[in-house]
Amino acid sequence: MRIFLICQQSKRSHAVPSYQFWEGYLKHGIEEAGGVWMEAEGVDWAEGLTCADPQALRRWRETAWERTLSEIQRQKPSGIDFVLSYLFPGQVDSTAIQAIQSKGIPCVNFFCDNVREFSEMPAEFKPFALQWVPEFEALPIYETAGARHLHLPMPAWVPPERRVWDHPETHGVSFIGSRDPLRERLLSVLLERGVDLKIRGPGWGPASVRLLSPSSDRPPLLERLRGESRFLRQEGFPAWFWKLAWSFRRQVPEALFKNHVHELLSPVDYMNVIQESAVTLGINRTPHYRRSWNKPILYSRLRDIEAPMLGACYLTEKTAGLSRLYDLGTEVETYTTADDMAEKIKQLTADRGRRQKLRKAGQRRALAEHSIPRSLERIAASLGIRS
Repeated sequence: MRIFLICQQSKRSHAVPSYQFWEGYLKHGIEEAGGVWMEAEGVDWAEGLTCADPQALRRWRETAWERTLSEIQRQKPSGIDFVLSYLFPGQVDSTAIQAIQSKGIPCVNFFCDNVREFSEMPAEFKPFALQWVPEFEALPIYETAGARHLHLPMPAWVPPERRVWDHPETHGVSFIGSRDPLRERLLSVLLERGVDLKIRGPGWGPASVRLLSPSSDRPPLLERLRGESRFLRQEGFPAWFWKLAWSFRRQVPEALFKNHVHELLSPVDYMNVIQESAVTLGINRTPHYRRSWNKPILYSRLRDIEAPMLGACYLTEKTAGLSRLYDLGTEVETYTTADDMAEKIKQLTADRGRRQKLRKAGQRRALAEHSIPRSLERIAASLGIRS
């Protein structure tokens, strides 16, 4: 397969969370599938995520897509099987997508966090020939829109030398991830129950900025009232109500985390900790004003693919679609509440034999059925392309 790739490639770092690894994952996955990837040299796709001014975004779009169309033309359309992109709505130029597909090159867009970002499919996604939808919970969004889509796993890739499961266990029980109020509350319950937990990720520690918390540097009252009025018009009364309710939640004492927060990790150490923890934790709830504190949005994340691929003993939050990915309890273990999580940790830390079975079985399933090469095969088949 010859795939033209648009996946937030950038020549410099931007203040945008979690975008740089997608390029490496997808390029390595295409190469492992025996395919060839192409790209538009010099186009900074991640820059489009930083354009707050509509005019600046329009100028960026014009430049980026003009260069992309020129490169596709230079590559000769007959030499490209399909375009695979990871684009946010604001980055999409519908006219450019239509121009590419008029040359007989189908365009496929991957997007994650659909459940958190959208209540309906963005109009900008409509021109794509196919949507790659990783969240089971997001499928109704695309079904309602009548969009052609495939439910495929998150595109995770791990180096071949990391595809082993019999690891030394040197890191105890670990969670890696940024801080938010839901994660904060869930992990605080574990700590209150005496779980010796190691936490790593942005935002943890006394100097951190708490997400979805009122800022100490508050704007003038009139400006705040205007902001609330604008939020109410755009999001509706239920979202405004839950936003207000979130601000009154009980704060977790910072001292509770003091001895459990550890250093941020390099990419190599990130894989080491996932592999060498006795139990690696996943949290699939996410804060959003569309939902209450007690009934948050839940959907399966990238780590539900990545951690089993690395041979982790993986305990993650149960979601509606997770049983379609794994045999729960045999390949990965799951929890539904903080108490359930604490009990599962207790059971797993007491049973090394079970931990080893989970590592081996979870890795076998993830590598065999949830890999990028396997997803590319399904995309090619859907588009009628010989892989």
